[in-house]
Amino acid sequence: MQNQETIGKILLTEDQIRQRAHELGQQISEDYKGESVILLGTLKGSVVWMADIMKAITLDTAIDFIAASSYGSSRTSSGVVKVTKDVSMNLYDQNVIIIEDIVDTGNTLKFLKDYLSDRNPKSVRICTLLDKPSRRIADVTPDYVGFTVDDLFIIGYGLDFDQRYRNLPYISYLEG
Repeated sequence: MQNQETIGKILLTEDQIRQRAHELGQQISEDYKGESVILLGTLKGSVVWMADIMKAITLDTAIDFIAASSYGSSRTSSGVVKVTKDVSMNLYDQNVIIIEDIVDTGNTLKFLKDYLSDRNPKSVRICTLLDKPSRRIADVTPDYVGFTVDDLFIIGYGLDFDQRYRNLPYISYLEG
């Protein structure tokens, strides 16, 4: 079976991404100096980015994961967010940083911020590898942004199309 998609040019190299993760990790360490943080990775796309971020943070850091999606196997958001794996840690009075691969419409992150606020964390912030503000519908602004991208269907470095292309060591996009 042949794939119909064509991979576009490289938008961001692995070195560029790792350098930016290091910068953001330092900023997070400074912003939360003397405190601890819980990095809450959104599965599955954020895993590669989260690994880079957590290596750059110099604080007492715990990690957990949540899975929520509004895409399925489509290229566009369905608008309906479903949690398929919940947080296992107690978030009460904790500094939570949601680690996201891309903020697109913002619907998933708005849902997650509201969902997590019921657990009374001390703070909830968002750290995203990519921000696509041109598609924003929900009132969500990431606190830490790796890079801003145009309205393309982004793949690589954890981001997928129908579970493919996550393993690309760079950021690209699908053409067509």
